[in-house]
Amino acid sequence: MDTDWSKATSRFPWVILVLFLICVIAKSLHSALPLLARSSMLEVGGVLPNQVAQVLARPLSGWADQRLLTLFSALFIHTSWLHLLGNMAYLWVFGIPLERRLGWMGTLLVFMLGGALANLSVSLWLPEMASPIIGASGAVSAIVGAYLGLFPFRRIGLLLPLGLYLQFARVPSVLVIGSWFVLQLVYTVVGPITGVVAWWTHMAGFTLGLIVALLARATAQLKTAPGITRK
Repeated sequence: MDTDWSKATSRFPWVILVLFLICVIAKSLHSALPLLARSSMLEVGGVLPNQVAQVLARPLSGWADQRLLTLFSALFIHTSWLHLLGNMAYLWVFGIPLERRLGWMGTLLVFMLGGALANLSVSLWLPEMASPIIGASGAVSAIVGAYLGLFPFRRIGLLLPLGLYLQFARVPSVLVIGSWFVLQLVYTVVGPITGVVAWWTHMAGFTLGLIVALLARATAQLKTAPGITRK
C-alpha cells in the first residue's frame, strides 16, 4: 500500500515524452544517413570502451575529455527500430508513473546517470573493446529499477497465454520485474556481448535506479516519522 508521502501526482510526464522524442528523432536521422555517415554517427556518438578506458587511466586532471560525453550521447542512438521500440515500450510503461512520483528532475537523473553508469561499466569491464556501445537499454533499466523500488506491490496488467487463448491478469510488479532481472542475470552470465549490445549493462543501470528509489523512500519516510520535529 502506498503511503501519503509517495502518492503520485497527475503532472504531465514531460521528461519521458522528451526522451522518447529525442530517441525517435535520432533513429530517424540515423536511418536517413548514407551508410558511411551512419558508421561515423556511431563512432562519434557511441561509447568506445577502449577510448573511455584510456581517458580514465589518466590522472583526474586529465578527465576533461569529450569522449566521456559519449557515456550520455550513446543513450539516444539506436541502429534497429526493434531495439528502439523495445526500449521505448519499457520507458513509457515504467517511466510515466515514475516521473509522476519523482518529478522531472529525479526521473531525468535516474535515466541519464543510470545509463551513463551502465556504459561506464562496459568500459571498465572490457577496456580493450573497440566496437561502439549504443542504446538506451541501461538507462531504461535504471527506470525499471527505480519503479520497482517505489512501487514493489503495484500490479502490472499482462496478457498470459493459456492454451489457445490469452488471459489478462494483473501481476505484482515485483514478480514481473524480478523475472526480468533474473533473465538479465542469465544473459550476463551466458549471453553474448557484441558491438551494439552488452546485456549486463542492464544490471548496472537497474541497480542504480533501485538504489535511488530506496533512498528516496527512506528519506521521505524518515521525514514523516513520528517524533521528528521540523522547524
